[in-house]
Amino acid sequence: MASSKEYDMVVVGSGFAGSMATINFLEECKKQNKKGRVALVEVGQDGERCGASRWTMAYLRLDKNLDFGGPDVYCLKLQKEAGTTARYLEDHGVKFVHHDEPNVLLEFKTGQHFVFPEEGGKAIISKLFEQIREYDDCDIHFETEAIRLMTDGAGAICGLKVRKSDGYLHDLLAPNVVLACGGFEGNQEMLARYVGRNTHALPLIAPGLKYNRGAGLRMALEVGAGTAGSFDGMHCELVDTRATKPDAVMWGHNYGIVVNRDSQRFYDEGKRHLFATFEMIALECWRDQNQSCFFVTDHEIMTRFKGSWVYDTTDQPPEKSDTIEGLAEKMGLDPKELKKTVDDYNAAINRAGIRLDEAGCNWANPIIKAPFYGYPMTSHLTFTYGGVKTDLNARVLSTNDVPIPGLWAAGEMTGLFYNEYPPATSCLRSMTFGRLAGLEIAGNLGKPQGTASGPAIPSERRIDKNMRMDDAALPAEVKASA
Repeated sequence: MASSKEYDMVVVGSGFAGSMATINFLEECKKQNKKGRVALVEVGQDGERCGASRWTMAYLRLDKNLDFGGPDVYCLKLQKEAGTTARYLEDHGVKFVHHDEPNVLLEFKTGQHFVFPEEGGKAIISKLFEQIREYDDCDIHFETEAIRLMTDGAGAICGLKVRKSDGYLHDLLAPNVVLACGGFEGNQEMLARYVGRNTHALPLIAPGLKYNRGAGLRMALEVGAGTAGSFDGMHCELVDTRATKPDAVMWGHNYGIVVNRDSQRFYDEGKRHLFATFEMIALECWRDQNQSCFFVTDHEIMTRFKGSWVYDTTDQPPEKSDTIEGLAEKMGLDPKELKKTVDDYNAAINRAGIRLDEAGCNWANPIIKAPFYGYPMTSHLTFTYGGVKTDLNARVLSTNDVPIPGLWAAGEMTGLFYNEYPPATSCLRSMTFGRLAGLEIAGNLGKPQGTASGPAIPSERRIDKNMRMDDAALPAEVKASA
C-alpha cells in the first residue's frame, strides 16, 4: 500500500550524474559530521544496465594531466571542475586509459590525447555503486518510477511521488530532489512532439536508453522550470548494421566515401574534422536516406587504422573484396553504379592533385589499393538536446531565471547544446555537475532554505562545437573562477 519516507535528498536516475550526486552527498555529510539521508530512485531493475552511462565507452576530452581540453567552456565551470572530477574517479578506483591519437586530427586542445575508463562507463557506475552501498544512510529504490515533484504552499520542493513495482504511489519526502534521469530519447511521443516526424525510425544506440522517457523534464516543467538547448536537436551516430553489440559506432566516415542504396554520395565526408561531421552525416542518413548508407575505402586506410577505435568499435569485420564490383555485391549495391561513383571520386582527387593531409584538414584520398573494404551502416539515436535550465551549481531555474527552491538537475536532462554536439563532453558534464549538486546540497544541510551560494547563470546561451560561448554577461566571480 501507499507509504512515505523522509530523506534529505532524493536523486532520480542512477547513471553518471545521479551516482555522482549520491556518493558526493554521502561523503560530504560524513566529512562534515552531518546525518544526511538520501534516496536513489531508478526505474530499471537491480543489476540491469539501465540508462546510457553503463553502455558508453565514455570518451573524455582530457589531456595527459586529466585537465579539460577546451577553449571557452560552458559557464566556464566545466573547465575548472572537470579535472577534479576525473581525479575523484581515479581516487575511487576507476582506471583510465590514456590514448595518444596518431592518425585522427582531434579538434579539441588536448595535445592529440583523450581518456576513457577501462571497460567503459559501466566500470565507473560499478565503482561508484560499490561505495554507495557501503552507506546505511542511502536507500536504493529500483523498479521505481518518478511520477511528480511534490511542493509546499510556497512552491518549494518537498519530495517526490513515485510508483513502485507494487503499482501503488509512494511519497519520498525531502527538501531536495536531484533530477538526473536522462533525456527523452526513449519516449516516442516526446520525440515526435519536439524533434519531428519519422523519429520512430531511429533505433536507440543502447538498450538502457528505453528508460530515458523524459520523466525528469516533464516533472520539472510541471513546477515551472525553464528550458535550454534545442528541443528539435539530437545526437545520432552511424553504426554497423551487422553488429551484435550496442554502440557499434563507425567513426571514420571521412577516410573514404559514404553512399546510399543507389551508390551515390550524399554528404561531403571530409568537409570538416571527423568529430565535427560524424553527427551531421548520421542525421542525413536518417532524414534523407531511409536509414541506410555504406562506407567504402581501401587497403591503405584500413592498414592505417588497424586495431584503432576508428573502425574497431564494431564486433564484425568489414566486408572485403579485391574489386569494387565484388564489394558492391557483398553489400547489396549495384556493382556498375558503385564502380562509377568510386571512379568519379578518384578522378576528382587526381584533378585537384590532393592527398590525405590531416594537418591541412584534407581527408580526400583515392580509393585505389585493393583489397577494398566496406561497412553497411544506419543511424542510431544517442541522446536529445533539449532540457531544463540550470545555474552553475546545478540548481534548476524557473522560466524567469529564478532558482526553484530544492530542485536540482544534472546530466543529459539539462539543456545545453544547440545544433551540434561538442564531442567527448557529455559524460564529463554529467559527472561534474552531479558531483557539484551532491556537494552543494550536503553543504547546505541544516541551513535555512534558499541560502545556496553562487550566481544563478542560465545555461541558455548557445554553445558551438568547440564549447565556445559569449561570457561577456557573466558575473566577475564566475570569470575569476576560471
